[in-house]
Amino acid sequence: MLRGKGCEEEVAAAKVHRTNMKFRRQNEDHHEEFLPTGETSIDSYPNWLKFHIGINRYELYSRHNPAIEALLQDLVSQKITSVAMKSGGTQLKLIMTFQNYGQALFKPMNCLQHIQMGFANLEPRTLVWKWTMSALWQPRILDFRRVPPVAGRLVNMTREIRDVTRDKKLWRTFFISPANNICFYGECSYYCSTEHALCGKPDQIEGSLAAFLPDLSLAKRKTWRNPWRRSYHKRKKAEWEVDPDYCEEVKQTPPYDSGTRILDIMDMTVFDFLMGNMDRHHYETFEKFGNETFIIHLDNGRGIRKSTYLRLQLLAKEEYKLSLLMKESLLKDKIAPILYQPHLEAMDRRLRIVLKAVSDCIEKDGYDNVVENDFNTDVNTVTTER
Repeated sequence: MLRGKGCEEEVAAAKVHRTNMKFRRQNEDHHEEFLPTGETSIDSYPNWLKFHIGINRYELYSRHNPAIEALLQDLVSQKITSVAMKSGGTQLKLIMTFQNYGQALFKPMNCLQHIQMGFANLEPRTLVWKWTMSALWQPRILDFRRVPPVAGRLVNMTREIRDVTRDKKLWRTFFISPANNICFYGECSYYCSTEHALCGKPDQIEGSLAAFLPDLSLAKRKTWRNPWRRSYHKRKKAEWEVDPDYCEEVKQTPPYDSGTRILDIMDMTVFDFLMGNMDRHHYETFEKFGNETFIIHLDNGRGIRKSTYLRLQLLAKEEYKLSLLMKESLLKDKIAPILYQPHLEAMDRRLRIVLKAVSDCIEKDGYDNVVENDFNTDVNTVTTER
């Protein structure tokens, strides 16, 4: 399902698609387009499959891939045919399957409803879904393209969740609130109880839908511990917070001793800081591409790429302000506004903090020791090996 140097992945994807077509033809009213060889044209593939085929060593999707915009439309318009709870995690997440056999992870909005429903105790991580929503547009502005496509959707909890789920554990948690609205809470390790219930208005709920990556049986992923993860202890600091030589030690350790992995970590760290994500304890890569590949941004002396540094400097200028570009980009979403002005202004403040930190490092250690030149000096373009 992933694109390498040859075309074998496209062939494999076509075989998967032909298998799926046996099950689809009875439900689809359009005629399939066939090539002279008897194989289906790639133009007839569903957008989620086009997205999967387009994944390569350097990015999840190309800058001008038309299938991504089409996939975002599918996420908000495709009929939901089944719903199941995703196992693991402290909060409820749902796996939604669409009529075209695509799948997405649904994270419900879970804050304003509680105020309107009259529940006293608010779940403290109430705005996580909003940052999840903006997680697609920020990396596109930063030119990262390592986050799966995400779109906002207004879901009917009765018709599109309760009535189509075969998950009895989920189904049993639906109830009607004192304000006569539909609610449910599902099962998870922490925020799944009546006091943390997800409630509609009266049965409509907003949430984010993140497109699935290729199945693990087709595209295995490797999980790595983030060298700069939090300690998750009230009194004990992480090693990188107390050891001044920690960074040099990491840089001598595979896979950070070669290639672009250390720079990818820096990109991810900047991205997380701008988003307010303090929980990046692990990250993933596709096994097929080995160590020389990008970091997948899921659940979303060190140096920094010159291309990243220049973009951050540009986004700090008044005419290209990050908050203004984010606000304009998020207006395209069906459930806009996603972020309110205080959230957008917070991103500008964090950007200034990042640039100040890089500036301090440059002043101390010199530009060439801090900023990694990832441009091809002959043609003044970013190198593809990134």
